[in-house]
Amino acid sequence: MNPKYKLILQDIQAVLDRDPATRSKLEAIICSSGLHAIWLYRVAHWLWQRKFFLLARILSQTARFLTGIEIHPGAEIGSGFMIDHGMGIVIGETTKIGDNVTLYHDVTLGGRKLYDEHGHKLIKRHPTVGDNVTIGSGAQILGPITLGNNVKIGSNAIVIHDIPADSTVVNTPAYIVQKSHTPAKDFCAYGIEPEKSETKSPKSAAKRKKVK
Repeated sequence: MNPKYKLILQDIQAVLDRDPATRSKLEAIICSSGLHAIWLYRVAHWLWQRKFFLLARILSQTARFLTGIEIHPGAEIGSGFMIDHGMGIVIGETTKIGDNVTLYHDVTLGGRKLYDEHGHKLIKRHPTVGDNVTIGSGAQILGPITLGNNVKIGSNAIVIHDIPADSTVVNTPAYIVQKSHTPAKDFCAYGIEPEKSETKSPKSAAKRKKVK
């Protein structure tokens, strides 16, 4: 079987396997906005790989307009990818997603840091997601971190550190990490300054130890 055709069938089957509201392949093809977004992404990604960058971005923005799901054509997404409900999902340019991953609405796979300590622009800015990962609605996975295989991320969780395989992550505690009236020297994506947040929060350090 042609690999591209096989990939399309896997995308359809992922909807049937994980969305109990979808009763047939025809219903998935016609009614699943997540499936439409994935297929448009795959075409845009094909164009991106062949350096038709502007055309790929135009197609991805068209998909965003039609489905409410924004997937950068530079992202790498494996087979069996399933977006349930869609709407509000953002997947950044350097994101890498494995096989059989499920995302719910309002998930962000975003870039947390644009430059290193020497002012050089980082190439890898977005998460790497392993196989068989489920990310609940409203979760924010930020930065060049790695989610291991079989990880489950609870709804509205904010994840900025690596998560080992076979782990479940929940909760979103907020805490003060900085008090300053001095503007930051560099733009901080999502308002997060990694070095300061890591050094000024003993609670976050303790929680990271528990996760590991």
